Amino acid sequence: MSDLKTFIKEYLNDEGKLDCKDAFKISAKTKTPIKEVGDTAKQMDIRISGCELGQFGNLKGTGEYSSEAENRLKPLADAQNRVTCKDARAQAAGIGLKAIRGTLRENKMDVTYCELGCFQEKKRSRLCLKTKTWIENAEGELLFGKGKTEVLEFIESEGSIAKAAEKIGMNYKKAWTHVKILQRNLDDVLVESQKGGGEQGGSTLTPRATEFINSYKQLQHDIEAYANERFKELFLKPRNKKEFK
Repeated sequence: MSDLKTFIKEYLNDEGKLDCKDAFKISAKTKTPIKEVGDTAKQMDIRISGCELGQFGNLKGTGEYSSEAENRLKPLADAQNRVTCKDARAQAAGIGLKAIRGTLRENKMDVTYCELGCFQEKKRSRLCLKTKTWIENAEGELLFGKGKTEVLEFIESEGSIAKAAEKIGMNYKKAWTHVKILQRNLDDVLVESQKGGGEQGGSTLTPRATEFINSYKQLQHDIEAYANERFKELFLKPRNKKEFK
């Protein structure tokens, strides 16, 4: 799992998202089921972008119509003129996904059951809610959030602040500053470091640090759960009575 997460981080685009094509590359390189790549990205709070079938992201609306692609796709469409993601991708052999993408658009064909798990059935334009939670002190200084939680978790898994910083692409000074800010404002020791090589050296988290991490994650989970329920009530109301059937 850690190797998969490392691959995902290496393939993130400039917006911090994972492009669909890169997700499939990761799946092939790591011999991991594509759904597991999608689920892992979701667990890491990383969004999938650039759907190669043109359903969302920066490839939406691109591609060229192909009569050969239409001949391949039409027999696979259901009564609502939809094809599954897996079936659509399978038809790209020899003609390319660009032709499949353009033909889907030209024929107004929808795609269901994304192999990365981004959607099951698309019935209308999809809205989604994103939340970000962090804790500040009275001066507005960031104390606890996703970034600092990640630093602490990598210190625990790597056994070293330096290795943790390297793992997340951060210099040592910045990682150590994160820890010092937390310890100063929380007035508690979160990381214990021991000098020396081998098993005698390195850094470990204190029980208090683990408690803060778990509390933050629970807070984020509870906020997201409430926000999503409220979001559904306000934004995802049925458009008409027919949708109740």
